[in-house]
Amino acid sequence: MFSGDYIATLVSRFFVLLIAMSVHEFAHAYVAHLMGDDTAKSQGRMTLDPRANIYWPGFIVGVLIGFAVLGSAPVNPYRMRKRRLGMFLAVLAGPFSNLIVAALFALPFRLGLVNPVSYGTVGGILPTLPRFLFDMIYLNIVLFLFNILPLFPLDGWTVTLSALPTGPAIWWERQKMNSQYVLIALIVLSFLAPSLADIYPPLGYADVLSLILGGPSIRILYFLVGI
Repeated sequence: MFSGDYIATLVSRFFVLLIAMSVHEFAHAYVAHLMGDDTAKSQGRMTLDPRANIYWPGFIVGVLIGFAVLGSAPVNPYRMRKRRLGMFLAVLAGPFSNLIVAALFALPFRLGLVNPVSYGTVGGILPTLPRFLFDMIYLNIVLFLFNILPLFPLDGWTVTLSALPTGPAIWWERQKMNSQYVLIALIVLSFLAPSLADIYPPLGYADVLSLILGGPSIRILYFLVGI
C-alpha cells in the first residue's frame, strides 16, 4: 500500500520533529526561566522530554506534511522581570533553537564525515544516515522560518507583539484572529495550488507558503552543509 521510501520519510520525520519540538519548547521554557518565569519549570515542562509539551494532533499533521504546531510550553509574561523583553526573548528562543539544531546537524557534512551522496533508504523502509541528517537540517530550517511568520498562533506573531510600541501593539492584538485566518488560507492554498496549476499554470503561484518557506530553506540548507 505504501512504498518503502514513503515509510522511510515518515520514520525520518517522526524522529526529526520529535527532537525539533523538544528542543524548541525547552528553549521557550528555559529562556522564560532566565527572565523570571518559572511556570514551565514548576509544571515539570522545562525539559527535553517530548512527552511534556507535545501537541499530538499537530505533531501527527507535522509528520504527514513536514510542518505544523508541534507542541506548547507554558510561558507567562506577568512573572517576568521585564515583561515585554522577556516575552520577546522567550518566544524568539524557540525558532532560533531550531536553526541552531540545523547548524549542528550540518557539521558532519561540513567536516566531510558523512557522504551526502548516499541518500536513500536502508532495507527499504528506514532512512540512511545522510538522509536523516538532511531531513534534520531541512525540517528544522522550515520550522524556524515557519514559526517566525507574524501570524497567530505562530511565535512570530507574539514576537512582533512584544516588539511593537504600545499603540501599534494594541492594534496588532486586535488583528489576532485575522492573522490566523490568513495562516489558514495560506495552508489551504498550499494544498490546492497543484490542482489549480493543472487548470491554469499561473495559479500555481497561489502556493505563497511554499514560496516563503521553500526557496529560503534550500538556500540556508546549502549554506550550512557547504554545497
